[in-house]
Amino acid sequence: MNNTPNQQILEGSRAIALTIKNIGPAVISAYPITPQTHIVEDLAKFKADGQASYEYVRAESEFAAASIVAGASAAGVRAYSATSSQGLLLMAEVIYNIAGMRLPIVMTCANRSISAPINIWNDQQDVMTIRDAGWILLFAENHQEAVSEHIMAFKIAEKLKIPVMVNVDGFIMTHTYEPVTIPSAEQIKKYLPDYLPAAGQYLDPANPVTLGALATPAHYMEFRQELHEDLTASLKTIEQEYKNYNKIFNLPTPLSRGGAGGLDNGLVEYVGPKNPDTILVAMGSVVGTIKEVVSPLIRGRSRGGVGILKIKCFRPFPAEQILKIIKPAKNVAVIDKSISLGHLGTLASEIKAAAQGKTNANISSFIVGLGGRDITKEIIKKIIKQAGKKTDRAQFIGK
Repeated sequence: MNNTPNQQILEGSRAIALTIKNIGPAVISAYPITPQTHIVEDLAKFKADGQASYEYVRAESEFAAASIVAGASAAGVRAYSATSSQGLLLMAEVIYNIAGMRLPIVMTCANRSISAPINIWNDQQDVMTIRDAGWILLFAENHQEAVSEHIMAFKIAEKLKIPVMVNVDGFIMTHTYEPVTIPSAEQIKKYLPDYLPAAGQYLDPANPVTLGALATPAHYMEFRQELHEDLTASLKTIEQEYKNYNKIFNLPTPLSRGGAGGLDNGLVEYVGPKNPDTILVAMGSVVGTIKEVVSPLIRGRSRGGVGILKIKCFRPFPAEQILKIIKPAKNVAVIDKSISLGHLGTLASEIKAAAQGKTNANISSFIVGLGGRDITKEIIKKIIKQAGKKTDRAQFIGK
């Protein structure tokens, strides 16, 4: 980054908490749940120690926490929350209301499996339960990407009046330590100015408005269509804000590409040959493991071999960008840490639907890491070997 302090070795939760403190929302409310707890513990301590000026509002549940930040945002101030797993499910009613009322809230989801059976470890099944709620859903591979995505999330949310959720893999990112640079409050402000909502977009006795009013059948569909169209159109804003952010902060570059092709636009990141035989597609921290396996195979190659496609933005779904990348490939192996029970991996089903009739690539669904199961290099190598086999079923790859 330009003119930033030296890197620190920080726990992922600490890095996120420091970033939120430097962003300076007016109201924070959250309820502790593993593995999100360290984030809000740090934020509460910053407030208690006099290091932050935001209001930290304690809540009796995740449902209440979501309601508190919804009320704060409706009153016209910047608001933040964080949750995980069953906590996100408990928030679900409010999550839909936040999007429907166009409240620009930012939330961190420390992704964790959902019950039953009870499991506190990482996969991405929690966020997939609300993927159609109307939020922008971003996924981070590592600590530095999580820091950047949170800063951009506030800018995108406040610009579009659409809430943004930043997803980080629980424990794998929240409880591990990596080198990371945290921009100062002054540096962040160059990119993200103070939040000043326009008149009519928040509750004001001097300018009365109604948020979340009853909509009859004659009008409800138009409200949903408007949110859908604005969410779809936000792809351009996300891509542009990624460029704007890079003008101020030099983000770490993706894997060294050598003679291979590459793309990184804030929506997707591709590293590999321009015409690969196989492309591995994934979201979140598992991409780091995939890079460890694939990077020696792609240096200097322009054809054949294996490429890596990382999805940074799941909603809105960047179908056009994905199709451009996977079209030349013979095989596309989609690696999911979630399962749409009775169907396929969630990301795989989206890609298959988008690619229908537009590519001849063999698209396969691989399920890994549910409930925190280790995803080893051997598993990634096994997926590469099986990518050429045609099947319409989800393939669970374990030990």
